[in-house]
Amino acid sequence: MAKQSDFSYHLTNYLTTYLSGSKNFSIHTVWSYRDTFKLFLTYCDEMLRISPEKLRIQMITPKLVSDFLKWLKDNRGNSVASTNQRLAAIHAFFKYLQFREPQFLLQCQQILAIEPAKVSKPMVGFLTENELYSVFDQIDESTAAGRRDATLLRLLYDSAARVQELCDLRVRDVFLDGEPHVLLKGKGNKSRYVLIVKDVATRISAYITENHLNRPECMDMPLFFNQQRKKLTRAGVSYIVAKYADAARIKSPLIPKKITPHIFRHTKAMHLCQAGIDMIFIRDTLGHTDLATTEIYAKLNIELMRDALEKAYPELPSHGLPDWKEDHSLMNFLNSL
Repeated sequence: MAKQSDFSYHLTNYLTTYLSGSKNFSIHTVWSYRDTFKLFLTYCDEMLRISPEKLRIQMITPKLVSDFLKWLKDNRGNSVASTNQRLAAIHAFFKYLQFREPQFLLQCQQILAIEPAKVSKPMVGFLTENELYSVFDQIDESTAAGRRDATLLRLLYDSAARVQELCDLRVRDVFLDGEPHVLLKGKGNKSRYVLIVKDVATRISAYITENHLNRPECMDMPLFFNQQRKKLTRAGVSYIVAKYADAARIKSPLIPKKITPHIFRHTKAMHLCQAGIDMIFIRDTLGHTDLATTEIYAKLNIELMRDALEKAYPELPSHGLPDWKEDHSLMNFLNSL
């Protein structure tokens, strides 16, 4: 039997007990961490000829981790963002390990000191109001499938739900009396109530009635399901979004080339921001734990307003204005700073 300090022992406890139990991480997060270590074990086996059962903690040096990240990039074609995500999973494990095996403290800290590669942050993608309704307009609501898709896409936008949150939505999570709202279960099994507008609530009510979901025995059924009456998957929602986005692009070529379910979430956040809604409300709607994450929409909105102002601002004539370069006292002041 392997000693308790072995890599296999700690990795097994980390993935099966610590993440899902102590940290209460979602199954999708655990899977992401698991996949990182599957790749890591594959690298050690194929490139270093170290089989998983022979791998020991002391063998995992900072150089080995760095070489693994380089292998992901060069041999597997991983992007910088994906490689950084793998490094974050390794960091999390060694942060966990240093408290359980203090004799490896220096080794853990050296691995934790490996910095992620720099990546330029892409601008948040979102749809304008015209682009959004152009996608909605492609849905044929004369069919039951079309009415389902119309309800799904409008709720996806109006609730700013993550795609998995929408997939996990049950009939009992929808409240249509009084102030309509839905109960979304987000990352870390954290739940939040999100208000929805009356039009979307009316659509959901009609959809529930049409599909006979208003019976007591249907309360735990998924709100949106496929032909086998099983809940839609992330891939299923992505297919629906792409189907109508492609149709909209034929009529309006300026529609963004790639529209994913997550863009509806960004779009709702941007529209709330542009409407002057308080950032705290937007944060709570999106289910962010840190307000700084939400503030990216405010910053983007300011950039858009600045661009619009610059385009609308007339160019002033420079004739007769003094040259700032001739103001030696100003230059001297700036140079002295």
